[in-house]
Amino acid sequence: MSKTIIHSDHAPAAIGAYSQAVRAGDTVYISGQIPLDPATMQLVSETDFAAQTHQVFKNLRAVCEAAGGGLDDIVKLNAYLTDLGNFAVFNQIMAEYFAQPYPARAAVGVAALPKGALVEAEAVLVLAK
Repeated sequence: MSKTIIHSDHAPAAIGAYSQAVRAGDTVYISGQIPLDPATMQLVSETDFAAQTHQVFKNLRAVCEAAGGGLDDIVKLNAYLTDLGNFAVFNQIMAEYFAQPYPARAAVGVAALPKGALVEAEAVLVLAK
């Protein structure tokens, strides 16, 4: 099986030794997206969790589209929050970007994220044959 590197200029460039996403067969593994504005590579807000969460989903959508899919093709989402007190807000915003049936998901509390982000999400999507 071969792998294909996926890149979108509409999502933040990788800030480390990784690719935005890798396609292997019909499966695409999307690296964690933090709430960076792809044009400036700066956080969309230092303190607004909702604004950061919206940007994370916009970045995920851009990478999905570059891979030839969309958010509805995501089968698994992992979310990382620096404050699990924001869990309900994350759920509410996620419901704005996804329709039922929702993907499988984990939400994990973490001590810190790159660039001081409050939220990060990574995903796996499966493209139709």
